[in-house]
This record gives sequence, C-alpha cells and structure tokens, in this order.
Amino acid sequence: MAAPLLEVRGLGKSFPGVVALAGVDFTLHGGEVVALIGENGAGKSTLMKVFAGLHRPDAGELLLDGAPVELDGPADALRRGIALIHQELNLAENLTVAGALFLGAELRRGPFLAEREMAERARDVLARLGLDVPPNRLVESLGPGQKQLLEIGRALRANARVIIMDEPTSSLTGVETERLMAVVDELRSQGVGIVYISHRLAEVQRIADRVVALRDGRNSGECSGAEASHDRMVAMMVGREFDATARTPHPPGELALCVRGLRTAAFPDVAVDFDVRAGEIVGIAGLLGAGRSELLRALFGADRALAGTIEVAGRRLAGHEPSAAAAAGLALAPEDRKSQGLVLSMTVAENLSLPTLRRRGRFVDRGYEQRLCAESIANLGIAATAGGGQVVGTLSGGNQQKIVLGKWLASEPRVLLLDEPTRGVDVRARAEIHARLHELAGKGLAVLFVSSEMEEVLTLADRVLVMHQGRIAGELAQSELGEEAVMRLAVGVA
Repeated sequence: MAAPLLEVRGLGKSFPGVVALAGVDFTLHGGEVVALIGENGAGKSTLMKVFAGLHRPDAGELLLDGAPVELDGPADALRRGIALIHQELNLAENLTVAGALFLGAELRRGPFLAEREMAERARDVLARLGLDVPPNRLVESLGPGQKQLLEIGRALRANARVIIMDEPTSSLTGVETERLMAVVDELRSQGVGIVYISHRLAEVQRIADRVVALRDGRNSGECSGAEASHDRMVAMMVGREFDATARTPHPPGELALCVRGLRTAAFPDVAVDFDVRAGEIVGIAGLLGAGRSELLRALFGADRALAGTIEVAGRRLAGHEPSAAAAAGLALAPEDRKSQGLVLSMTVAENLSLPTLRRRGRFVDRGYEQRLCAESIANLGIAATAGGGQVVGTLSGGNQQKIVLGKWLASEPRVLLLDEPTRGVDVRARAEIHARLHELAGKGLAVLFVSSEMEEVLTLADRVLVMHQGRIAGELAQSELGEEAVMRLAVGVA
C-alpha cells in the first residue's frame, strides 16, 4: 500500500495545566474518509489544529506523503494541500462570495484584481456544492447553511489534498446535508483524503471508510466503516456501553405560557397562537428558515414582536424587552452560544452569575458568585477547574452549553426557551442535558425548545409544534410523533 497521505506518530501536545494529546497515532490515505469521533474535550480539535499548522506538537512527528514535515502556520499547511474547515464560521462578511472564496489567493492582472476570472471560477465551485448564489452577492446576506457550504468551497477552490471538516453539517438543512455527502463522495473518488468530525453518528455511518476514536487525548478505538454500529462508536468514545436517558412523560400542569397573535419581522403577515403548561417539554420542529428561532427570540424580546400578546403564568408581559421577559420568568438559551450566550473572555463563575448578579455596594458579591458556581458545577456536571476560575472560552462545547443553561436556571425561570440545546455537543453531554431537562420538567418547569435534529425532537418532547413558513402547521402528541408525520407538516403537506 502507498504511504499515507497524512500521518502522525506518537503526537503529544500540552497547554498550561492540561494534557490535550498524549501519544496519538493517526493515518489518512488518499481517497479515504476517516471519521474522528470523541466526547467534547477528547482532543479532536487540538489534533486538527496540529494538522492545519495552528499548533506545533510538543512530541511525536507529522508526516505528509511519508516524509516528516514541520508546518509553519496555516498558510504553510494550505500550500502543502491541507485545509481545515472550522465549525465556527470564519468568513469575511463584507466581501462578495467570489472575494471570500479567493481571499488570500486573489487572481491578478498586473496591479488589478482579475474579478471576472475569479467570478467564473467561483461559479464552478458553487455549482459543485449546489449553492445557487451569484458570485457578486455579499457574504453577510447568506444564511447559516449557505455560509457553511461556502467555507467548504474555499477548500475546493484551493484544490486541497487533505480536507478536515469539523461538524460540517451543524448548520445545514437535510437537502444541504445530502448535497455535502455527494460532494464528499466526489472528492473521495478524486483521491482527496477527508477527516470528518461529527457528533451525528448516523452521518459517520453513512460516509466513513474508517472510524477513529479519541478519549482523554489518547487513541481509544478504531474500526472500519462497515463495523461502525452506533453502540460500538459510543463504547469507543466513552469506554463503555452508554444508554441515553429514556423519555419521561410529563403530565401538564397550570398554564405557564400563553401566546396569542404573535407576529415577527421574519413573517409579518403570519400570527402564531400556542400554549405551554408547567411540567411540559414542547418541541418546535421545522425546516431551516421556517421561523423557529425568530419565534423564540421574539418571545424573549431579543427581536421586536410586531403584534400579539404573551402571558407568563397568567400575567401579561408588559413590553417586549429582554429585561421584562426575564423579570416575568422567561429565560432564553440562544442558538449561538459563543456570540450570544456567553462572554468567552470571562470565567465560569462570572458567566454563571451574570443574569442574577448581586452586589455589595459598588462591588460584585463574590461569595454569592462562588456559591452559585459550585452548585451549578455539581448539578450540571460542568467540567471546570480552579473553582470556576477557568476562562469559558477554553472549555469544550458541551461544557459551554451547560454554562448557558446554568446561568438561566439560577434565575429560577417559569419557562425555559432553548434554541438548539445540544448543537455541537457529544453523546454524553447530550444525555446529561436531556436528563437535567426531564428532571426540571418533573419539578414543574415549562420547556420550549427548537431543534433541527429529528432524533432529539422525537425523544425529548412531550408534544411538538411544527412550523412552516412562519406559521404553526400542526401539533403532534407524543403518540403521533414520527419522522414522516413531522416532515409532512414541515413541508406544508396537511
């Protein structure tokens, strides 16, 4: 067999107080898709950043085409044919689509940009992705799924031989995901090596030739794609068979949230009516662009509601402002935890206390802050060090998501609004979050959540509201739930 396209042997990498990688081995051949799986904090991102030249290893060696190499930063990695597609989008929003695709590798004619040639080449890349947008369109006008595909297009434009995809479908619709799978199949047939990182194990089964698992910065298992059953992959990641928490029925109590005639800017001509009762977990399903996130944001006052009334526990919400919503007992964990849910430069303790901040005169009550932090770490299983003094930006996605939940649970809300509550978190963190939500619902908390993952909708919700083009197309009780039933309503079929 030919030498691996990319290989690491005995790779080690440490940060202050943390051993991120310890003796990791990994190989990737041309024309192969290797899925890299593991819990949040297992070392996947660190390994990918070594491949992409963002980190220098402390031990071991990196080989490209069988020869040892030392990468001098991301630009050097890209010149050698290694492209990393980040989970967090990294696009220049003020550029055109063509400009974003060629950023750093612009085509020129003398001192001038060859804009016509870049636009033509951009059209070819966009066609391969099935992305129907003009090259002169501004990036800031694209939707999340379109931006994710554009990130992938940058790697295609660079003719990379190794493409690292970190949670590439987290913002994609079902149709866009299938198109991405077709692109991956095409690249594999052309001899490109692909490292595919995903917490969506069904995707891994669909696309991977091999599956490699990391746990606590070390290799913890490997199998062929044909052998990659759901249970085997979970066992490789967590070290044992791991059963997700079964759905617990929640008998509805008193009316907690009553919404009548609510209109949002996204769909100004459509009015929404629904109720949520204490002790219920109600899911909101629908396709990307159906107005699900906009509905939650309007309920909390993060986006302006054009009309309608909102009652919390029988009392009408006075004014559509986040402060009024929070005072009435509403809490919102937004879709984008990094830009909207957390202050990444602040500590765990500081983030957890933000909505309920207490002062002693002009000073923050540090005693309260530390007590709250200790309780949240214990109740939610947050893996944080230094008694909550760790900077939130250094934590895994699963732990960050738990902090977003914890800071609002400290306010003792009546209704918890969750937008994609487990996006980008691993199987263990997902089960822990679900278990906590079941526990809270059992104590009378009303939960209203949006999720793009059908499995989460079907297993977590007591009932589901399905949205289509801004309206509630139908409601399904737990006994009626099924993928086909949800999808029929989501696409507007009665």
